[in-house]
Amino acid sequence: MRIHQLSPRLANQIAAGEVVERPSSVVKELLENSIDAGASQIDIEVEQAGVKLIRVRDNASGIHKDDLVLALCRHATSKVAKIDDLENVSSLGFRGEALASISSVSRMRLLSSQDDSGQGWVVSVEGRDMKAELRPVAHGKGSTVEIQDLFFNTPARRKFLRTEKTEFTHLEEAVKRLALSCFNIGFSLRHNGRSVLNLKPADSVLDKERRIAAICGVELVKNLLAVDIKIEGMHLYGWMGLPTFSRSQAISQYFYVNGRIIRDKVVSHAVRQAYHDVLYNGRHPVYILYLDMDPGGVDVNVHPTKHEVRFRESRQVHDFLYRSLHRVIADVRPGKAIGLEQVQRGTTSSLGAKTSTENIPAQAAFDLLRADQPVDSELIEKRSAPSGKNISAGSVYRHDMGGQHSLVADQVSSYSALISTKQASSVGGNSDVAAEQMPPLGFALAQLHGVYILAQNQDGLVIVDIHAAHERITYEGLKKSFYSDGVVSQPLLVPLSVSLSHGEVEVAEQCYAVFSSFGFKLEVMGPETLVVRQVPALLRDADIEGLVRDVISDLLAYGDSRRIHEYTDKLLASMACFGSVRANRQLSILEMNALLRDMEQTERIGQCNHGRPTWLVQSMTALDKLFLRGQ
Repeated sequence: MRIHQLSPRLANQIAAGEVVERPSSVVKELLENSIDAGASQIDIEVEQAGVKLIRVRDNASGIHKDDLVLALCRHATSKVAKIDDLENVSSLGFRGEALASISSVSRMRLLSSQDDSGQGWVVSVEGRDMKAELRPVAHGKGSTVEIQDLFFNTPARRKFLRTEKTEFTHLEEAVKRLALSCFNIGFSLRHNGRSVLNLKPADSVLDKERRIAAICGVELVKNLLAVDIKIEGMHLYGWMGLPTFSRSQAISQYFYVNGRIIRDKVVSHAVRQAYHDVLYNGRHPVYILYLDMDPGGVDVNVHPTKHEVRFRESRQVHDFLYRSLHRVIADVRPGKAIGLEQVQRGTTSSLGAKTSTENIPAQAAFDLLRADQPVDSELIEKRSAPSGKNISAGSVYRHDMGGQHSLVADQVSSYSALISTKQASSVGGNSDVAAEQMPPLGFALAQLHGVYILAQNQDGLVIVDIHAAHERITYEGLKKSFYSDGVVSQPLLVPLSVSLSHGEVEVAEQCYAVFSSFGFKLEVMGPETLVVRQVPALLRDADIEGLVRDVISDLLAYGDSRRIHEYTDKLLASMACFGSVRANRQLSILEMNALLRDMEQTERIGQCNHGRPTWLVQSMTALDKLFLRGQ
């Protein structure tokens, strides 16, 4: 066939195949247009999951009468005027293809008015002829887009639609995603005449919490950590879920770049790395995170649906995300309140601060515990072990691991320096202790079956998994010692030759510092050959060739790699597991209290190296409910 130009109708339907996948795609495009137009309230009404009817009404600035017909043409937009504008796109929609593509596969009406006179204009178009008709209509300020009989003229596309329930689930999720990025806008959603969502504009912390709870559930709000970090022209803020509040599937994961929700491998990899040694095997974190940065540093024009982006400095973005989220997780300790309220200068959280800790993971009770309170060391009494032998205060932490010890093993003896027998016996009993003297994890009462510590704090009962807690303490101590003292390298008796592609060798040469910081010594022996002459002593028995290949692959894909960190941490975690207190080891009260104090100072203490919870709290209110007290 000779080369010819496609008809406008066929070109629009091809574009519709990229933009309009299902009814939820239509709703997403229409909502983004309303948001860009400055709407403060958007109402969505659908029938049969959007196949029969989609109506989106906003109170934005409206469209000029002379622009209504033009708005339905391909590549017609008010958001981009010249090539330079593509390098600094700040709006959600800018291609000018959405309305034209949608109108080519449906029956569309676009109503709009730019004032409050009640007089507006409507343009109608059907997919077959694509001929627009303009006439006056009664309409308030703003715009309304009505989409009827989606895919009526493309039956093959309609066959690919799922059941009404499935399609509406996708549509509702599209609305929720945008509602989580635009708290200042109210959203309402009705399906087949039934109200599904009614979200008012959320300006205060309380209103934001309510919106998140309405969209993601109240339990998620109780288990969020606040994030607010600025550095090098990038601002990361929002919320990330506690490691113990994870999912079996990658759901409830929302990441926005300059207000646009995206799916990006660099972002996903950075988040996974931040959670890598605190999540239970195979689990996925939850998060609602926002990254604001220079629009010139991110290219949003790489995919028709605008779900994917490309960062100009992907390695810098990856490193910023990883370090920021990793630090937030590390700073979670017993008694340290971290939650939604900290985003707005310490305003009290309505859903977190007044809720019971019943059936909530251990760290969800953090906001109920007092943080940074002075600990009265006179409340701790040195007691002998049940066997009758006196055990030194720090002996519980000593283990034969090449000279490695817990960071606070030498500090435990300080608790026995100022002992008051009278006060200690009160703590050992059931007497009340002043709240300002009570540490977050309280004081030990007993040991249960050699596995758990039972302690009492100001809120109720604290239960600690001894092995899991000590494993995390030992692991963090080993990591700090290993990375602070420097990596001991070991030359290879026979240098290892690794065959790679030309591009991989160039990346390895450019990122030589990444390898040398961990004790690797690499040399380029040819355009496709690397020689490993020196490796870290800790990794001498590892698959060096496979490790080098994996690191280079990560550098190519994400601009960064933590493979060496992960492999090293895995070995240190194994050492910590075997060197920690085992089950059925009988501890004295002093040893148990020393472990509790150590937990309060250890990073990521909420989970062991395998992602299991280390402690939990049952409040007095929860315990009273178990025994029907006060009912």
